Amino acid sequence: MDIRALRYFVELVKCQSFTRAADALFVTQPTISKMVKQLEEELDMPLILREGRSFRLTDAGRVTYERGMDVLSAMNQLKHELADLASLSHGELVVGLPPMVGVAFFAPVVSRYRGRYPQIELKMVEDGALAIENRIKSSELEIGVAVLPVDSQVFEHYSVVRDPLCLVAPAGSRWHGKSLVQLADIADQPMVLYPDDFTLSRRIGDAFRELGKPLNIVGRSAHWDFIVELVAANLGVTLLPRSIVERLDREQFDVIPLFDNKLYWHLALIWQRSGYLSHAARAWLALTRETLGGQD
Repeated sequence: MDIRALRYFVELVKCQSFTRAADALFVTQPTISKMVKQLEEELDMPLILREGRSFRLTDAGRVTYERGMDVLSAMNQLKHELADLASLSHGELVVGLPPMVGVAFFAPVVSRYRGRYPQIELKMVEDGALAIENRIKSSELEIGVAVLPVDSQVFEHYSVVRDPLCLVAPAGSRWHGKSLVQLADIADQPMVLYPDDFTLSRRIGDAFRELGKPLNIVGRSAHWDFIVELVAANLGVTLLPRSIVERLDREQFDVIPLFDNKLYWHLALIWQRSGYLSHAARAWLALTRETLGGQD
């Protein structure tokens, strides 16, 4: 089977468009059509049914897409393992980081990694912790940061930080001077929060549901600095990890620890338990241990 034809077909299904697939692969639309036709002839059955400018998969197309993802993932792993023969003299490492995590913890790790392994092309992919977890599970990413707990049958992990959450409100709020605040104390408040697909956002929502209280979301952002700007503008209050709120100007904000033993920010580097961890990723893990400490 022509791996290139399989790759073009998989990209077409992912993009759901000949135009977008051609752009992603830097080829022409006729090339995509030719490769799909070649794959259909080799398998001796149709894979897609054209409907005007769109298409839908046949049963054979769905199976070919699912198994094709496995084949391409295996090919990518083979390339990683072969590239490792040259150790760390060249290569690439892509690390998944949630937006709040990079600025809070990993800037010094990035700096030391670039200094120690200048021949490795290091790329940071910003996404929510849940999305990073899914991308590692599907082998799209090799290593990244997620919020624990994760499925221990699927992932290995190295714990980096376990942070309690803190209420952040405009200075002079009704919680000013309090040493602790409970979730029930803020259940009636407008909240500025992270996107709904962020792990911590979902856990906060679950905690409110356990109280029998709806979340009153007035704004969302993936970036903590924008969240606190919205709080400063009196749009609402928020819950942020202790490591983040330590950076805030206490003259602008009231910051009160949240009294909740179940609601916290537990970050860890994760990677596939059954997957291959490249030398570049192992070096990243070792530098994280060296720079940030933490525990397994």
